[in-house]
Amino acid sequence: MTRNVDHDNKGSEAVSARPRLPLSTVLRHDVPASLVVFLVAVPLSLGIALASGAPIVAGLIAAVVGGVVAGSLGGAPLQVSGPAAGLTVVMAETINEFGWAVTCAITVAAGVLQVLFGLSRVARAALAISPAIVHGMLAGIGVTLVLGQLHIVLGGEAQSSAVDNVLELPSQIINLHDTAALLGLLTIALLLVWGKLPVVRKVPAPLAAIALVTVLAVVTGASAERVDLPGDVLNIGLVPQLPDGGWFDFGIAVLTIALIASVETLLSAVAVDKMHTGPRANLNRELVGQGVGNMTSGALGGLPITGVIVRSSTNVATGARTRLSAILHGLWIVLFVVALAGLIESIPLAALAGLLVHVGAKLVNMAHIRQVLKHGDLPLYLVTLLGVVVIDLLTGVLIGIGLSLLLMLRRTMWSGIHAEGEGRHRRIVVEGVLTFLSVPRLSTVLNSIPEGSHVTLELVVDYLDHASFECLSSWLDAHERTGGTVVVDEIGHPWFANGKSDSPTVRRDAVEPSAPRWLAPWSEWMAKDADVEIPDQRSEPLRRGTSEFQARTAPLVQETLSRLASGQQPHTLFITCADARIVPNVITTSGPGDLFTVRNVGNFVPEPHDETAADDASVGASIEYAVSVLQVREIVVCGHSSCGAMKALVGDVPAGMPSLERWLRHGEPSRRRYATGGTVTLDGRVPDLPGDRLALHNVLQQLDHLRRYPIIAEAESRGELQLTGMYFDVGNAQVHLLDADSSGFEPAGAERPVRTG
Repeated sequence: MTRNVDHDNKGSEAVSARPRLPLSTVLRHDVPASLVVFLVAVPLSLGIALASGAPIVAGLIAAVVGGVVAGSLGGAPLQVSGPAAGLTVVMAETINEFGWAVTCAITVAAGVLQVLFGLSRVARAALAISPAIVHGMLAGIGVTLVLGQLHIVLGGEAQSSAVDNVLELPSQIINLHDTAALLGLLTIALLLVWGKLPVVRKVPAPLAAIALVTVLAVVTGASAERVDLPGDVLNIGLVPQLPDGGWFDFGIAVLTIALIASVETLLSAVAVDKMHTGPRANLNRELVGQGVGNMTSGALGGLPITGVIVRSSTNVATGARTRLSAILHGLWIVLFVVALAGLIESIPLAALAGLLVHVGAKLVNMAHIRQVLKHGDLPLYLVTLLGVVVIDLLTGVLIGIGLSLLLMLRRTMWSGIHAEGEGRHRRIVVEGVLTFLSVPRLSTVLNSIPEGSHVTLELVVDYLDHASFECLSSWLDAHERTGGTVVVDEIGHPWFANGKSDSPTVRRDAVEPSAPRWLAPWSEWMAKDADVEIPDQRSEPLRRGTSEFQARTAPLVQETLSRLASGQQPHTLFITCADARIVPNVITTSGPGDLFTVRNVGNFVPEPHDETAADDASVGASIEYAVSVLQVREIVVCGHSSCGAMKALVGDVPAGMPSLERWLRHGEPSRRRYATGGTVTLDGRVPDLPGDRLALHNVLQQLDHLRRYPIIAEAESRGELQLTGMYFDVGNAQVHLLDADSSGFEPAGAERPVRTG
């Protein structure tokens, strides 16, 4: 599998480091792919030039430059560049305002700006634009394209704006031009059904539709407008011309085209990367290549170019392996224009318009709409779409960006505030980020609480600013003066408590990370309430903990526990020490129903033939039940550092504890193993403390004891059961697993193979 490289300069290293493919591979993959892409690109380039109001040949020039120049210099080897439908609206407005010669100069200047973007390494910043805005922009372009080209399909002329196109459409339908309308609608019909035809669908649909409609028009002598090429298509000269004035508008047009072309190129490059396993795109280099391509295209009288997802996806789907496919497709277009210029002039404009209607309709992608709806960004999508259609593309995108910033501000800074309860006992819950923006609503809720009542104020906040702190603090003091009581229960960082104590950690930049409530010892989050008299509220840790479970955890796990109510199917029997610092579900990231847990002092497994085991048969009973009835797939023996049982075994058993002394006899085999069994390492080293060294040997010894149980030996021999040794380093919060090859314990998740013992 090819190494996945991030979209930065490492991409160029990956490209340069990739071994050169043999000529046979290039001939077998890149040449056929380039021919297919060429067949798709020609009609699309002609149609985009038509929709933009540019000379028809400008689309072909841009296609050639996009293949040869951008294909050679760009950082996305399998991306194919050329004139893009996403720029048709902008180009039409630019050509209408400045004329064609100045528009070419704008294209050159936009290319220079793109080169500067690439050299300044800002390419990744473009990816920060919300996908909802990008999809809304493309959909807006699609709607605008459809509304404009429908007029040409029907034999008329497109209006100056999308709104005018909608208003004029009824009269256009009434005054239907039969021949042009027939050719345009037939093109659309062929594009819709072509992919469903089993025999011919390998031929690109755009090529097939345009070719068949053109042949029909020529054979029948249909009277419809055709493509008009200059007498000598190769006599292009230097077209760009600077404007006589209006430099501000000129600069805005340059910036608009550069930004839109860059964003569309970068998004296309990222999308193409997801389609193949070859070298990842270097986005900055891709911008430089696109910039040089636009400078060349504008200088030769061509349209602006971008990376185009339609051609690029076709390139990948047909098996391209290198950038040679994109370059060759540009060369095929040159040969096509030189050799078959007369054929191009036979293509009806209505057929090209029909192709563009189909392309525009596909830009309104239902899958994208479902995605933005799922993420709650449909308003952002619709506002951008409407802005592009009703006003213009740049304004629509800017409106979308402005709305996204407002939504981000609201989501980041708008808190959930509500009150619960009746009578004398009330509960106020505040969630999210509590800032001055929420103070009016916070004050309304706080002032609705009756005087003299007992209030539990639960702050589940990520940040609490000074204005919110003052509001809460003032209300709390006022409420307590009326005889009420307030318990402030902060889940997470103690913003309010630190503010009351004048601690500097009320500032966000001074916050220390803290354990979540469900992991932190009760004393760390309950002790602050110890001096508060709470009616009918017991202060014992267990009662407080169960109240916390009922209020917060129970609603989250109720559905899971409901499924488990009729029985359990744990995957693992987990044997560990009774030490309070070991929490099996935490260190294994598991939940209800996952672990069948046995805990005892020292995590011992009495030998099945040991007569002293009769004193406590619970471990053996648990093993038999887990393997025979529950059919667990794994048994884990987990030891740990600073184990009291191990300290007793290497020292003296505390006096006056006969039951403990009797139980620790099960550790004698581990002590003998420790004395004579050599070294067991922990992450390549031997622990400093004797008790910790014994704990490692003890895990190995208990695994041996497990294998002496006939039921385990049989299951393991059948491959139905796996035994795992585990060790938890309490002080470092690190889980280690036994590596059978080295008889040592390695950190969980280490790259070296970790196997059970």
